Amino acid sequence: MGSRDTLTVMTWAPEGTNATNKPGMPALAEAYGRWANANGGIDGHELRVITCNERNTPVGAATCARQAVDEKAVAVVGSYSQYGRSFMAPLEAAGIPYIGGYGLSDEEFTSSLSYPVNGGQVALMAGSGKQLARNCAAVALVRPDSVAGDALPTLLDSGLKEAGREPALDIKAPEDAGDYTSQADRALDHAGSAGSDAEGCVSAVLGERTETFVDSFRRLKDRNEADNVHVASILGSVDQSLVNRTGGANGPFEGAYVTGWYPDSGDPRWDGMHELIREHAFGDNRIDPADVGVQTTYIAYTVLKAAIEAVDSDEIDARALAKALDNGPGVSTGGLTPTLRWHMKDLLGVPQFPRMVNPGVTFQVVRNGKLVSDTMEAVDVTDTLTNSSVD
Repeated sequence: MGSRDTLTVMTWAPEGTNATNKPGMPALAEAYGRWANANGGIDGHELRVITCNERNTPVGAATCARQAVDEKAVAVVGSYSQYGRSFMAPLEAAGIPYIGGYGLSDEEFTSSLSYPVNGGQVALMAGSGKQLARNCAAVALVRPDSVAGDALPTLLDSGLKEAGREPALDIKAPEDAGDYTSQADRALDHAGSAGSDAEGCVSAVLGERTETFVDSFRRLKDRNEADNVHVASILGSVDQSLVNRTGGANGPFEGAYVTGWYPDSGDPRWDGMHELIREHAFGDNRIDPADVGVQTTYIAYTVLKAAIEAVDSDEIDARALAKALDNGPGVSTGGLTPTLRWHMKDLLGVPQFPRMVNPGVTFQVVRNGKLVSDTMEAVDVTDTLTNSSVD
């Protein structure tokens, strides 16, 4: 190990909740720390990775942020929380950069100390509208009845309207329900109104509860023989592991349209992450390499490594790291994203999302039980977001 100071970083995510859980994100962070330290640290600095259970509550998010401050973390990296108002203020007061959050809160795209590596959920939803507009004559959206969920219909509709499609039917659903029959019935009825000669789509964006919704949806679809209605979603609500455990090619997700941020999980550009997990996760079953939270955490730590290496000093604190992120060279992620850089000229200037630098999404589809790319290149949703009217 090098002789430079040890650097503390934090990764948080909700675990053990009744709604969304992302245990793979802190688990991947811990594996990255083991990988870095086994290879001499980052630029000679030993990496101390601490994790926190965000609990999917504002109090939990604030508690994690305060712990990061108390532990003198130089950055919060690759974390998940929808409560930006709760966690960003303590970080800003301490000058701690927030690198590569999941992209659920407005603060991740407005705070000068946030360094997003993707376009967040807003880009996924706008991109999903563009993807569904290519195929679906009628769309129903089933989404959480929550503050975060309230923004989703407008974003999806912005992509649909670009292609002249009608807005989606907005169906609110509890985040932690055990059955979604009533919502599935409304969604199927609307999507089926496209007629037998057209395709209808039901977009389910319920995080972990998407599987519960699809159980209800499948029963109704089979009963009504609605073969012209397809499931759709975004990565994070649907991933390869969900497709596998619901029947693969014979399950309800066969033919589903799914919008993501990155190349599909089988792409060779993920080989570095797969090797890290193989060698340093020690069989930790919390880590699913197909999970976009895990993938985002890996990319965020790639950014952290580049930022540390850009600081020309043996001693690094949070403010020095933020300065390196603001002024340093672009960060290559091996093609998983465009080169990432947060100079003023690199910010896209999307209204309400001024910190966004990566507007790309990928269109994927489930074929023969596998999530595979449906487009050769990432699709830019800058104009779609600019034309949206999210409050």
